[in-house]
Amino acid sequence: MASLTTAKRLVVKIGSALLVDRDTGDLRKDWLEGLAQDVAWLKGHGVQVVLVSSGSIALGRQALGLSASDLALEQSQASAAVGQIRLARAYEEALAPHGITTAQVLMTLEDSRDRRRYLNSRATLEQLITLGALPIVNENDTVATDEIRFGDNDRLAAQIAATIGADQLVLLSDVDGFYSANPADDASATRYSVIDTITPEIEAQAGDAGSGLSKGGMKTKLMAAKTATAAGCAMAICHGAAMHPLRALEDGANATWFTATLDPQAARKRWIAAMKPRGVITLDAGAARALCNGNSLLPAGVHAVSGAFGRGEPVAIHGPDGHQLGLGLSRYTADEAQKIKGHRSAEIEALLGYPGRAALIHRDDMAL
Repeated sequence: MASLTTAKRLVVKIGSALLVDRDTGDLRKDWLEGLAQDVAWLKGHGVQVVLVSSGSIALGRQALGLSASDLALEQSQASAAVGQIRLARAYEEALAPHGITTAQVLMTLEDSRDRRRYLNSRATLEQLITLGALPIVNENDTVATDEIRFGDNDRLAAQIAATIGADQLVLLSDVDGFYSANPADDASATRYSVIDTITPEIEAQAGDAGSGLSKGGMKTKLMAAKTATAAGCAMAICHGAAMHPLRALEDGANATWFTATLDPQAARKRWIAAMKPRGVITLDAGAARALCNGNSLLPAGVHAVSGAFGRGEPVAIHGPDGHQLGLGLSRYTADEAQKIKGHRSAEIEALLGYPGRAALIHRDDMAL
């Protein structure tokens, strides 16, 4: 089972029931302060942490005096608008004493389905992490309708883990792992400590979407595990109600770990390598050597551009002899690439009329 302190990049999902008292609707400040201490402890070990947090609707609903029963869509969106401010402030106040700068990132399902939005989200999260900030991601419930919703933060957390190349994901839940049956209904249910492969038998044990104890049930957690492990990210389901839930997990608290067979970078490169290219970028000899040495592709090393591709779409990378070196995701459209090929990165703004990214294809978006 994985140790959290050895993770390079860790995503932690936090449900509403952990943050907000179900009876009073108030924020559980003591619990949040304990979580903040856990996050500071992990960052002290060099772990890059991203939180995926529910709670905005629950906090906003209480502030607006709305009932705890099911809300109409517009009431949920209004509650989210009020609650997002309170949720962001609560995290800021809990983490600031530890010298941690917080950042709020709101997403919908469309942000991961649309390639341009996906790349923008990934770039923003990477920059925040690089600058030492702690991104706190939530579904943008103020604008999300059913057709553009993740619907649960388990799958959102898994998508974030895949997006940023996290190597570990922890779902803080109201159960202490994945069971052979719902332990609330079946006293003979047993908990799995480790699941290496999600078999049809395992899927059958997850039951229906509403059969688990938390929102969405165990089925959504299994879907999250599939997304995470396919991206090279190990995932844990554990009980989150303890005052220091991440410390407790590190110290051996009950949990189920889903293992990943690849590391995140290898999984991403395999994903890129399987894509069908939409165009070809041909390099000069110097750029080809630079790529083989692990560098990104800069516009100055591009000799020719062909095809019709958009930003974020796959292109074949050819050497000066026409031999294919690999595939990569272009950070520019075909028209933009034509304009900047052969030019230094410092000239991009003058050529395009707006600032651009230095690399035409970043080394993390390349499979050679």
